[in-house]
Amino acid sequence: MTASFLQHCRQAIGPDYVLTAPEDCAPYLTDWRGRFTGRALAVLRPNDPLQVAQLVRACVEARIALVPQGGRTGLVLGSVPDASGAQVVLSLSRMRRIRALDTVNRTITVDAGCILHDIQQAAAAADCLFPLSLAAEGSCTIGGNLSTNAGGTAVLRYGNARELCLGLEVVTPQGELWSGLRGLRKDNTGYDLRGLFIGAEGTLGVITGAVLKLFPQPKASIAALVAMKAPRDALALLNLMQDRCGACLTGFELMSDLCMQLVATHFPHLPKPFAARHRQYALLEVTSDESSQHALDLVEHALGQALGRGLADDAVLATSNAQSRALWTLREHIPLAQAAAGNNIKHDISLPISTIADFIDATDARLQHGFPDCQVVCFGHLGDGNLHYNVAPPATQPHAQFLANQEAINRIVYDSVDAFNGSISAEHGIGALKRDDLVRHKSKVELDMMRAVKAALDPLGIMNPGKVL
Repeated sequence: MTASFLQHCRQAIGPDYVLTAPEDCAPYLTDWRGRFTGRALAVLRPNDPLQVAQLVRACVEARIALVPQGGRTGLVLGSVPDASGAQVVLSLSRMRRIRALDTVNRTITVDAGCILHDIQQAAAAADCLFPLSLAAEGSCTIGGNLSTNAGGTAVLRYGNARELCLGLEVVTPQGELWSGLRGLRKDNTGYDLRGLFIGAEGTLGVITGAVLKLFPQPKASIAALVAMKAPRDALALLNLMQDRCGACLTGFELMSDLCMQLVATHFPHLPKPFAARHRQYALLEVTSDESSQHALDLVEHALGQALGRGLADDAVLATSNAQSRALWTLREHIPLAQAAAGNNIKHDISLPISTIADFIDATDARLQHGFPDCQVVCFGHLGDGNLHYNVAPPATQPHAQFLANQEAINRIVYDSVDAFNGSISAEHGIGALKRDDLVRHKSKVELDMMRAVKAALDPLGIMNPGKVL
């Protein structure tokens, strides 16, 4: 059966694109953080949606499970196969076409394997903006972004991947090709199938194409780094900036002093905006559709009020694109600095924005009670309530020894998230890593509905099994 299945795949997409040798498959089998390496019967690399449909039909006939894969930048073990060696990886890395760009409808239609940065560049070449932006944008694919409902740094103004997508093309678990690439902002003709596949992590079908929203390129963008005493001050500053800047406030990030110290230690060549240390920092960005002077006036006026009210202790305002880029580079290097410092216990959580300061105070205290001197590396997208609340060992404790406490630390953090009416996954998804936690933190009614959807669309259970549910 295996030999005939592989032969069928070779006939469908060509023998060069059916990888079975261990050295050829290896790049597709390990997750982004290097924590897990699976095994695969084969890696299949189709070139277009029809080939994807053929491969899925072959998997149905042979009862072989498949794992859709984009840029393999996911953080929850959602895009790598298990250790059985019985699954195939369906890599969409060859499907990188920009299919259409409509400047009047302000849409761009792309293959699912398009690199996010390439979509940004194609939009910019047409004097448009595709605003989805995240650290892995040079490697991640739009299919993966949609499958995990990616967020990034501009959610505050533009929304996450779900809000940026108007239509999808999907190969169903039966190998049928559904085209919903209509680019409509209003379509009230039944169930929202598009929304069903976004965030499903490839468990309900394979996204092969998408129609995405474009926006006008802003005339100017100004960034500022603000130093303050506590997350509570950052919430007050966020409220002030929204009142003064409205929709021009594009991003608002929170970073603790520990985050900045990690970056300074492991990337000493990066700028150090302040001479003194401060407990918390907010990185904000304001864009203007009018002029750079308009953006500058908005930021200066709002920050002047913040300093006058005691919400901020100091502020550095970028006066050029290069300076703005340098401030954002500090934020983007926090995960890299964490990796350089050693393994830690990561949490991608979301909370009602108004509760974030209370959550940090309460959860920090609970962690210190259970694990004295542990270090909380807290940063994230304060403007949309998304924290990366990571826990590192005390300076004197070996990382491997501390990581043995992961389950207990997860329980503290996730139970606290529940207490504040939050979510245990904000933008990374569930994958295999958080599957057991999902069962604990979702209600039975929610889980039953999710299982019913899965069973209805994928009755054979061949679509990315073991992920999400």
